[in-house]
Amino acid sequence: MSSPIVSLSALTQHFGEVVALDSLTLEVHPGVTGLVGANGAGKTTMLRILLGLIHPTAGAVTVLGHDARTDSISVRSRVGYMPEGSAVPKDQTAADFVAYAAELAGLPPKDARRRSSETLFLVGLEEERFRFLGDFSTGMLQRVKLAQSIVHGPDLVLLDEPASGLDPAGRAQMLALIRRLGGFGINVIVSSHVLSDIEETCDFVVMLDAGKLVRSGPLDAHRSSGAVSVEVIDDPAPLMEALTAAGHEPALTGRTVTVLASDDAVFDLVRDVAAGAGIGILRLGRTALTLEDEFLSSARGPS
Repeated sequence: MSSPIVSLSALTQHFGEVVALDSLTLEVHPGVTGLVGANGAGKTTMLRILLGLIHPTAGAVTVLGHDARTDSISVRSRVGYMPEGSAVPKDQTAADFVAYAAELAGLPPKDARRRSSETLFLVGLEEERFRFLGDFSTGMLQRVKLAQSIVHGPDLVLLDEPASGLDPAGRAQMLALIRRLGGFGINVIVSSHVLSDIEETCDFVVMLDAGKLVRSGPLDAHRSSGAVSVEVIDDPAPLMEALTAAGHEPALTGRTVTVLASDDAVFDLVRDVAAGAGIGILRLGRTALTLEDEFLSSARGPS
């Protein structure tokens, strides 16, 4: 696997008595990575630490080979950032605002104007680029924020809830743009609490809950893991007890028992328990596992 673009080692962030991040250790590799978790899970805090805007309480963080604590200028020169909140001057045109962002990144004025036009065309705002931002809809503003984050050609772009507040059409357009960034060879870390958006756009996932790491890795590995679902005729209690005793965390819906399992040993266990307890099985097999399924089964919640 290629060298990581982000490395975290025991990264911890306290705000008074609140633990926003709790000893995160992980690597993010090139591609499009989803940073997922409920509101308050620590996603925005992590992005701000990557940018060097916040110095962590403890731990180490490296972005594109630079220490984000001691060399944040080098990090920010190669990284684009799309914040979640409103961050645009309403009395400027889109063309002026994005060109200004390009100049801040070091582009000469003439090149900045050219790149501004090209980037606004890329995000679908070529006809609106000379309108004032105060007249823009929410969806248009989100695309302007995306444009300013990529106008300088960064190696990595951090997107904080890029589809927030968008209607279905606007959300679909934003997700399509994120997929295009990956196609252009731009590394992306996109933060979202909408897990289906991450499944649609990303190659990798980092899942946080209450500041702790739940899982990280390729989405393909996640999709192949799946879950085992067993629909029984009789009382499912013996099966639930046996699965729990074997270290699993089964869920029960009616007479259907579902359990996360990465190998096939659980099938043998179900067979043996059903035969021993005289439980009739209507259906047994793997089911597709969504990120939401895994998050709900793994999330620990606030401590």
